[in-house]
Amino acid sequence: MDKPSLDLTSAEEASSRLGISRASLYAYVSRGLIRSFSSPHDPRQRLYALDDVETLVKRRIRFRRPTAAAATALDWGLPVLETSLTQIKDGRLLYRGVDAVELARTATLEDTARLLIGGLDAGTFARPFPATGLATFPTIGLQAFLTRAIRLLSEPVPEEAMAAEVPTILHLMAGAGGGGASEAKPIHQCLAEAWGASPQAADGIRRALVLCADHELSASAFAVRVTASTGASLRNAVIAGLAALSGPRHGGETERVRDFLEQGETSAADHAQPYPGFRHPLYPDGDPRGAALIENMPLLPWDAEILRTTEGMTGRRPTIDAALVMMERAYGLPRGAAFALFAIGRTAGWLAHAVEQRSQGSLIRPRARYVVVEEAPSP
Repeated sequence: MDKPSLDLTSAEEASSRLGISRASLYAYVSRGLIRSFSSPHDPRQRLYALDDVETLVKRRIRFRRPTAAAATALDWGLPVLETSLTQIKDGRLLYRGVDAVELARTATLEDTARLLIGGLDAGTFARPFPATGLATFPTIGLQAFLTRAIRLLSEPVPEEAMAAEVPTILHLMAGAGGGGASEAKPIHQCLAEAWGASPQAADGIRRALVLCADHELSASAFAVRVTASTGASLRNAVIAGLAALSGPRHGGETERVRDFLEQGETSAADHAQPYPGFRHPLYPDGDPRGAALIENMPLLPWDAEILRTTEGMTGRRPTIDAALVMMERAYGLPRGAAFALFAIGRTAGWLAHAVEQRSQGSLIRPRARYVVVEEAPSP
């Protein structure tokens, strides 16, 4: 790799940060714990991925201090739950061992739901669904979508819907984006028709839904699992996921990306500031979902320029959030379609997490460490 898109450091600095010898550093490299690259200035010199070094430093501190490990486990920390659903490994996203990027080339969201949840036969989605009664929306918007989705999920459940709860929930979520249908069609087709999308855009919608389906133990997936562990219904577990997704540091990132792109078209972008949607802690070399979604997309000129500028100056590539907004803009989808696609696609993963958590039969109930807060003295 001649020009790695990540921060690098010298062997001396890496060894010093870790408090180890050069020999131990080379052993870490041979075990795949730290990536090394040839220096662009001196081919005889090796440089080391700073993110990998810092990850090992933090891990060593946590293991030396068990209380610190427990306290930080929920903040991009150590694994806290076992799952057979999704794995992020070596820059790849895997659904039950299947590469999500490869899956997205041909699969539908329904195919992905069957893969993640398991136990669903091929005919699960081959049935008509009741119309949601919602019209096509020129704009969707985060809060409007959330309001409609929660309302639909909270309505009384007919007996026939209870028999096919998983596909019904997915179609209700599609209905919140205006893509509800009264006949059995793939969800991406329902959305494409409701949004007046071209065939090329419809295929992009399909790929986006698959790429958004799950992302290991995200904040919303954790909220779903906590809710499901109490014995709550699948619908209420999904509502918990929606509430977590609404935050600006999760699904709401698409709103920040859109605002940035729209503002940049009318004023000069500040290249000294980090752009939203161009860095993910779990993918030092770039989010593979973002790259897969943008591939062969007819980007708007400004969006294409931002991609070139950002990668050229910082080496950073678009996350799935940035890619979803660029797709919304490229195909003229309703404003807010990026968030809707994220939420509808992620519902497949939420349902899989809820089902898996229920099968474990345990309540998620961590303990808190009480800290005395000193009150300020009275004036």
